[in-house]
Amino acid sequence: MSDCLFCKIRDGLIPAKVVYRDDVCVAFEDINPQAPTHVLFIPRKHIPTVNDITAEDRELVGHLFTAAAKVAQERGHADPSDGYRVVMNTHAHAGQTVFHIHLHLLAGRPLGWPPG
Repeated sequence: MSDCLFCKIRDGLIPAKVVYRDDVCVAFEDINPQAPTHVLFIPRKHIPTVNDITAEDRELVGHLFTAAAKVAQERGHADPSDGYRVVMNTHAHAGQTVFHIHLHLLAGRPLGWPPG
């Protein structure tokens, strides 16, 4: 998608602080972090919203979660005394501002509930 911010980051057209990359996804630091660790995991495939995920995308979406768990582990957040949150927002009312699915990894401070 030529006008998608995250596709441009994926393709290296817009710089980002990439922290993880493989053949399925790219992960980079959020430019407006809401926690000391705030990393976005995007699939290389452009999918606008969670509503656009199909049965064919099951492994891709699961891969985003396993990649996030790997980065959380590497940064020391997987320990039971710490912890982390992963979340996807769908549509503007939920906070989605870039319409390319992305999984937020948030950690490094206590995260309250309910969010928002």
